[in-house]
Amino acid sequence: MTAAAEKPSTRLALRHRLAERGIDRQLLLLAPALLAVLMLFVYPFAYGVGLSFQPSHGGTLGAYRDFFSDAYQRDTIWTTLKLSLPAALLNVAASVPIAYRMRGRFRGKRILTTVLVVPITLGTVLTAEGLLNFLGPTGWFNRVLMGIGLTDHPLRLTNNYWGVFFSLVITGFPFAFLLILSYLSGIDPTLERAAATLGAGWGQRFLRITLPLLAPGLATTFCLTFVLAFSVFPSAVLVGDPAGSTRVISIAAYHAAYEVYDYALASAIAVVMGIVELLVVAAVLGVRSLFYTGSTGGKG
Repeated sequence: MTAAAEKPSTRLALRHRLAERGIDRQLLLLAPALLAVLMLFVYPFAYGVGLSFQPSHGGTLGAYRDFFSDAYQRDTIWTTLKLSLPAALLNVAASVPIAYRMRGRFRGKRILTTVLVVPITLGTVLTAEGLLNFLGPTGWFNRVLMGIGLTDHPLRLTNNYWGVFFSLVITGFPFAFLLILSYLSGIDPTLERAAATLGAGWGQRFLRITLPLLAPGLATTFCLTFVLAFSVFPSAVLVGDPAGSTRVISIAAYHAAYEVYDYALASAIAVVMGIVELLVVAAVLGVRSLFYTGSTGGKG
């Protein structure tokens, strides 16, 4: 056999060996997506982590030490958790009964679904403006309360904790609702019907069949809504108290980067944000593993 004939056979053998390992020419289609991920996510993340270890604060871990040694900075973690955890929990808890009722067919379902997901289209700024007009000191809500004599002075529901909390609930609920509705739609309804024929009531069917099957979806939904709420920034400024009760960790990072121009500290704060989010997500997924995570008996 000549050298010219051996070369194609060698390439063919190499191609077969790669194919056995799941590597073929179709993987080249992933190259643009992989390049985008590397350029837009991996590189900025690695660059930010490296920036946080710059010795500008008196050592490799100086930026982290300065952050945790300053109570005004350190407390932003707890402030953000006090906002994001209850908001995510409320969004998930409120979505379950509504999605459970709406997984069936009834008149006006599309209209009601549209109304529930409209806040997605509003945006944070428009939501904040609506809250200020409705719940502000001169808003409709306070005027009605004072008009019927329930209070002598307007309730302070904006530019504080409650203003940011309401904003997170309004903007986060549509995501939680749509996710839980999709999970519930994937649970085979014949499972509950079979339990009903055996005498199980509504509560027993929900607690023993639907909830265990829905638990993985609830955990995933909570994690996504929590991460969305934990990165709160515009709401904390527009309807909160950014220098006081709603000085969240993202505001601390922005202040360090674009007002003090301390990029090492800003990067360290961003890394701390990511670590806290990962810890909460890991804890939720760990609790999820205690529930049934098998097949949901989907309809197809």
